[in-house]
Amino acid sequence: MELHLLLGYSGTRASIDMERIRAAEDAGYACIWTAEAYGSDAVSTAAWILAQTSRIRVGTGIMQMQARTPATAAMTAMTLHDLSGGRFVLGIGPSGPQVIEGWHGVAYGRPLTRTREYIEIVRKVLAREKPLMHEGYHYRIPNMGEGATGLGKPLKSIVHGDPSLEIVTGTMTPAGVRLSAEIADGMLLAFMKPERFDVFEEPLNQGFAAAGGGKSLTEFDIIPYVALIVGDDLEACRQPVREQLALYVGGMGHRERNFYADYARSIGYGGAAADIQDLYLAGKRRDAAAAVPDDLIDDLALVGPAERIAELLGRWREAAARRHISALAVDARTADDVRLLAELAG
Repeated sequence: MELHLLLGYSGTRASIDMERIRAAEDAGYACIWTAEAYGSDAVSTAAWILAQTSRIRVGTGIMQMQARTPATAAMTAMTLHDLSGGRFVLGIGPSGPQVIEGWHGVAYGRPLTRTREYIEIVRKVLAREKPLMHEGYHYRIPNMGEGATGLGKPLKSIVHGDPSLEIVTGTMTPAGVRLSAEIADGMLLAFMKPERFDVFEEPLNQGFAAAGGGKSLTEFDIIPYVALIVGDDLEACRQPVREQLALYVGGMGHRERNFYADYARSIGYGGAAADIQDLYLAGKRRDAAAAVPDDLIDDLALVGPAERIAELLGRWREAAARRHISALAVDARTADDVRLLAELAG
């Protein structure tokens, strides 16, 4: 089971804890994932880390598709891939309508259609078999539509890309999982209960079947994000996760369109999800956090004393042995925690 390090986006000032990064590389972590919302971006941070490391891979987890054209994403991926000696992983996703329309000022559109088109275009750029052309719902290359000069022509990338460059998608929905299994090399999950692979199994198999060629879990990475908070006070360790789950389950999206609440329901927390949403959307965020069950936290996160975390890791090892996950992308807050998890994971 690989260990990955998850970096959140920065707060009021952009910053990267390079001590934590170096601890991960020295401890044998396989990859670092950067992030973006509506502040620090995932690409600049990935470049900064790649420039100051030598072995560990770095991926964008995720790069918001609507913020960049597919050709820009391909240019970024090829550049970072070459400059880092092949250590860059392109992670993309549709984000959510609140950020895409409220921050980028771009229509959210059809996220699955966009993902399919986006990856198709990136792969065409990387393959460089012929000048780039695409006619789709979201993207038309060359653009001959309203306002265009009509002077655009199909082009080939000057840089010769690597068609094997890994592309993963951020997803949580059955339809998104199905699409990822069909056209991507892996998927990033905001959270996961390791014993409940069945939630994803059917859409994964449907996607593999659509891909053809015998594609299966052996050629596909499943990488869940897992919070890691170490300390003797179990309740204090649970609290940050409790607040994060209240935000995601309660407030990430419309009541009828919240993928994280849907996932909580799918693993047996339907009543709690409803309560959390009611409270959060009513502005009672503290009460919403209090409504997050301890069991839900323990199902999704690694919290508490070191010996407890060592015990909880057994669930993830079993999932990895079944190929239900490929790696743990841990949100470890300190360099000491990074090193501790590597020791506990063996």
